[in-house]
Amino acid sequence: MPTRRAWKRSSNDRTPEQRYWRILCVCEIANFVSLRRHLGRARADSLILDVAARITALCPDIRLAPVGRALIELAFERDTPEAAAADVDRLRKAFHRRIDLDGEPYQLQMHFGVAAAPACEDDEVRLAEAAESALDQARHEGRVVMLDLSRADLAFDKLTLMRELPGAISNGEMFLQYQPKVHVRRQEITSAEALVRWQHPTRGLILPGDFISVAEEAGEISSLTLWTLRKVIDDQKRLAACGHDLRLFLNISGMLLADASFVAEASEIVRATDAKLGFEITETAVIRDPESAIRHLQAFADIGVQLAIDDYGAGLSSLAYLKQLPASELKIDKMFVLQLTSSNRDPLIVRSTIDLAHALDMEVTAEGVESPSALALLSVMGCDMVQGFLISRPIGFDAFRKFLDDDAHRTNAGGAPTSFIRPESFWKRA
Repeated sequence: MPTRRAWKRSSNDRTPEQRYWRILCVCEIANFVSLRRHLGRARADSLILDVAARITALCPDIRLAPVGRALIELAFERDTPEAAAADVDRLRKAFHRRIDLDGEPYQLQMHFGVAAAPACEDDEVRLAEAAESALDQARHEGRVVMLDLSRADLAFDKLTLMRELPGAISNGEMFLQYQPKVHVRRQEITSAEALVRWQHPTRGLILPGDFISVAEEAGEISSLTLWTLRKVIDDQKRLAACGHDLRLFLNISGMLLADASFVAEASEIVRATDAKLGFEITETAVIRDPESAIRHLQAFADIGVQLAIDDYGAGLSSLAYLKQLPASELKIDKMFVLQLTSSNRDPLIVRSTIDLAHALDMEVTAEGVESPSALALLSVMGCDMVQGFLISRPIGFDAFRKFLDDDAHRTNAGGAPTSFIRPESFWKRA
C-alpha cells in the first residue's frame, strides 16, 4: 500500500502498484421530490440508505457518505479513470431497475457526477469541487459526467486568466460557496466562510488557487473582493430572513489592506448595511505593511466588522503584530490540525495556540477538521469552533440554507453532528 509520501512523487517515480486513481462520485436522486409525495417525508428521508445498500451490493469496496436526503458521496480507488467510469456505468444501469420499497416497486432517477485524480494529487477540496461541477453538468446533460483532473485542458495559463477575469466578474461567472463553522461546546453553527468560485462557460470550474493570485497581479482583486462583499451582504440578509442570522466571513487579500481607496469603498458599503459581516486576513498580510494594515483593520473593526486571523502558524507568526490586531478570532492552520492525532508536536502547538488566543481574548477556530478523533482532542483542548470536511465541505447558497434548515450538523436524537460520524478513511486511502 503506498504511503502519503509516495503519492507526492512524479508519475515516473511511482511503482506500478502506486499508479492508481482517486475517485469521488456525487450521486443525486433526481426525482426525490416526486418520491417524497408518494412515500411520505419519513420514508423518503431514509431513501438514501436504500440507494447506499444497492451501491454496496454492486461495489463493496466503495466508501459511502450520505450528505443530504437526496445526495450521497462515493469514494474509491481504481487503476484507471476508465475502470472507474465502467463501475459508475454499472451503478447507473442498476438503477434502471425498479427498487423495492416496503413491498412496492419505485423507479429512482439518478444523476452521477464524477471526479478522478491521480493518487499523487491529494487536494481533497479540488476533487470535491470537481465532482460537484460534474454533477451540475450531469443534471443539464442527462448523462454521467466525469472530470479527469490530470487533463491539460483543465489547467490555464496566467495570461489567459488575466485576459478573461474582468469579463468573468461582470458576466456573472463568479459564485460563492459557504463552509460552516460549528461551536464545539454549543454544538451549533455560529458563522460561515464565503469562498469565491469561477464557473467558466466553456472550461468549467476554475478553482481559487488558479485565479486569486492572477487577480492580484492583474489589478482585479479589488473589484473581485467588492463584488464578493456585496454578494455576501445580500446572502446574509436572505439567511436572516429565513431565521438564520449568522455572521458571514469573506477573505481579504493582503494587498488590499494597504489600499486606502479599497478600504474607503468597502467601509462605505458596510456602513450602509446592518448585515453581520466578518473579514478573514492572514498574518503575513499584516507583516507586509503593518502600519497601514493595522490602521485599516481598526477602521473596519470600528464599523462592526468582526476580524479573524486566518491560517495562523502557516507563515511567520509574530506576537508583536498579533497583540496589536483588533481581531476577535484566530484560525489555526489546517497543517497542524490534519496531523493532530498522529504527531507528537502538533498537539503541543495547537494547545499552546489555543491558550495564547484565549489570553488575548480571542476565540479559536481549528481549520481542516476531518476526523472524529481530531474533533474530540480539540474539544478537550478548549478549542471554541471547528471547520472542515467533517462538518461540511464548501457548498452553494441553496444547499447551505437547506443545511441550516435541516440542522444537518446534528443527528435527530444524539446531538452530535451528523457528518462527525464520517470515517477518517472516507477522504483518504489508508
